[in-house]
Amino acid sequence: MDIQHPWYLILFLILPLVMGWYRASGRNKEGTLRISSSTFISEEFKIIGNRKHIFLQTMYLLVLFLVILGLARPRLIDNLQETSVSVIDMLLVLDISSSMLADDFPPNRLEAVKKTASDFIESRKDDRIGILVFAGESFIQCPLTVDKKVLKSLIKEITVASKEHDGTAIGMAIANGTNRLRNSDVESRVMILLSDGSNNAGEIDPKTAAELAAEYDIKIYTIGAGTNQSYTRIPGRGLIRNEIDEETLQHIADMTGGKFFRATDVKVLASIYEEIDLLERSEIEVKEFTQYKELYGWFLIPAFLMGLGMETIRRSIFRSRT
Repeated sequence: MDIQHPWYLILFLILPLVMGWYRASGRNKEGTLRISSSTFISEEFKIIGNRKHIFLQTMYLLVLFLVILGLARPRLIDNLQETSVSVIDMLLVLDISSSMLADDFPPNRLEAVKKTASDFIESRKDDRIGILVFAGESFIQCPLTVDKKVLKSLIKEITVASKEHDGTAIGMAIANGTNRLRNSDVESRVMILLSDGSNNAGEIDPKTAAELAAEYDIKIYTIGAGTNQSYTRIPGRGLIRNEIDEETLQHIADMTGGKFFRATDVKVLASIYEEIDLLERSEIEVKEFTQYKELYGWFLIPAFLMGLGMETIRRSIFRSRT
């Protein structure tokens, strides 16, 4: 609430002056009936007359009070906000080849990726997110959805590919992801591709697939996951060679306007997802409207009606003529 003409409130200071003047000399100017002694008037008549007098004076002061408030023009302010969110369609493209069982990311690379991806999904409140997994072939784990519970549940079910589907088909994964995103009706379309190897399967090479994604304005963030050591260990299988193709992953990111990240441990992997989260924040457009509701009528109309009513009562019921 605010008051448009607050200087009228100064008139409240006049009310005590009016009361003081009335008590000092104003009452002597009223019409009176002089008698030789008040003993000729009963106490009951005096009490009734005094009550009428107090009632009239109180009501007149209340009318003045309401008039002053009305002149000050109080009003209610209601702020309305119109918010529009630019939604992003985002596809998580995760490597599930057998090398993702390496334990350089405890308990293994795949479980670490699933945990960080799940945390990332939780932070994306309004976006549509899908999951695509790949090894020698690519498979859609979950189509684009805003249902975060379903996404997180399906992430938990991800396991490494079977032996007959093993391999790393990065190009085919990007092509499949592009096919999923190309018909999206939103402006921002993003892929987050994580791999711990180099392309060794599929009919489409990664650079050609990246060019295709760029034609559809699909941005790709690439993550190379694995330590910088030459070899790492898969429990029960022995040592495997780290073969992350950083050059190709960098080229994919550059070609599509994304960014390449190198994750050498779980903490760095988590920070990468946090950085992507900040880079791909939806823009929120807020329009604010201010609505005013005038309240002076709630004071001036009752004041007018009370004043009219009091004058009618004074002249008819109380039979006052002054």
